[in-house]
Amino acid sequence: MSDPHSTSPGSPSGKKNNLIKRLLSRVRREPEDREGILTVIDAARARNLIDSNAYSMLKGALAVSDMTAAEIMVPRAQMDLLDVNVPLKNLVPRILEMAHSRFPVFDEDRDNLIGIFMTKDLLRYVMNPSLTLRDLIRPAVFIPETKRVNVLLQAFRQQRNHIAIVIDEHGGVTGLVTLEDVLEQIVGAIEDEFDDSEQTIFADGLQTWRVMATTEIDTLNEALTCALPEGDYETVGGWFAHALGRIPKRGDRLQLNHTQFEVLRADARRALWVRIRKLPDTHNIVTPSTSD
Repeated sequence: MSDPHSTSPGSPSGKKNNLIKRLLSRVRREPEDREGILTVIDAARARNLIDSNAYSMLKGALAVSDMTAAEIMVPRAQMDLLDVNVPLKNLVPRILEMAHSRFPVFDEDRDNLIGIFMTKDLLRYVMNPSLTLRDLIRPAVFIPETKRVNVLLQAFRQQRNHIAIVIDEHGGVTGLVTLEDVLEQIVGAIEDEFDDSEQTIFADGLQTWRVMATTEIDTLNEALTCALPEGDYETVGGWFAHALGRIPKRGDRLQLNHTQFEVLRADARRALWVRIRKLPDTHNIVTPSTSD
């Protein structure tokens, strides 16, 4: 016996039900590819279901699966290295100046990396000055240029490691990647312990300052009498990019009158930190130079 409440596909009510099901399937259809996921995220942001920070992080999380270590690494020429054959007491000023938490260590040749030195191990040296840099280095982790960033993040978490040396197919060193570099692809720039919601200029020695690249030109000129010119930019980083004619990278230097500017940190999009030094002589802006 047939169900008295059922409808045949050819009946008017059956056709109506099928049409509704097709419409609902299109509305409720789950994303079938990455473009579909991005469309959903864009729609959620447009309807204010997620804020701008969540929106950026979701898109960043999707993007890292398409990135490789070579795309986000600090290039070899910009790596700050320590020579294992130099007495540690002679390296301390450089370590403090660079302000990194970890340094690759080489032996004689910069391509011969033998380990990683962690700045916190300076405390061991203070307690026992007979220790050498070779005594304090830890094993280095090497990864290929083609390693996916999302896989690298998982490896960092599992191995509790924060830095990896990037090598090419022939085993040559091409750069380094840190955990911070990976996370910045997802959450954006991560500022360090010098950051403050209001202060952006920090004394860093005699006639030397460490300045956030987001510092406004007017603020810097008033604080340090730098006399940076006005232009189609508002910040120190903007002026640096304008003067170079490209995106600044770590090690880039400019001189304006009696002041030297050097990029300490940068990502693929902009400068992050700049060191400013007052020089004894007077100079005009000179040809940009790098630490390469």
